[in-house]
Amino acid sequence: MPKFATGKYSKAISDRSGLAFPYNEMVFEWNGSFVHNSEFEPKAPQVQPGPHPSDAVALQNVRTDRTESAVPQLLIVNAFQTGSSGSSTITVTERSHGRASSDTVRFRLVDSFDGITKTNLENSSGYSITKVDDDSYTFSVSTDTATTGNINGGGGRATAGPVTITN
Repeated sequence: MPKFATGKYSKAISDRSGLAFPYNEMVFEWNGSFVHNSEFEPKAPQVQPGPHPSDAVALQNVRTDRTESAVPQLLIVNAFQTGSSGSSTITVTERSHGRASSDTVRFRLVDSFDGITKTNLENSSGYSITKVDDDSYTFSVSTDTATTGNINGGGGRATAGPVTITN
């Protein structure tokens, strides 16, 4: 292997300033520049950040056998509308309800309106519904019929939910 000269009498040109300095006082920077030690700039920490821990992927103690209990959904004010006079069909407006035809829904905290009583609307067995669209469905009450027809009612605290929820 060849032997290099020590350069104790040599001069070198700085890549940063272009000035001549003694060769023995020159150093290489992290970016490869050959500079005098008075011009040396250490590498900024932002240029190469340290290792970053990865994000968590899953929970450690998962219990997939647990499910959240169903809760009643608050309906809009006067969400119920009777059909024609003498009809027992009621249309319920519940936005994005996610229900399907033949689902059983129980109503709570409903006010009487248009000849349909609170007791009948809050039937503890619930009602089998027929889906009209994503925001409404219909059901038929068992004993009452509409007096006037096409009337909205039910109050402002009415909820709709599964029959299994206890009061």
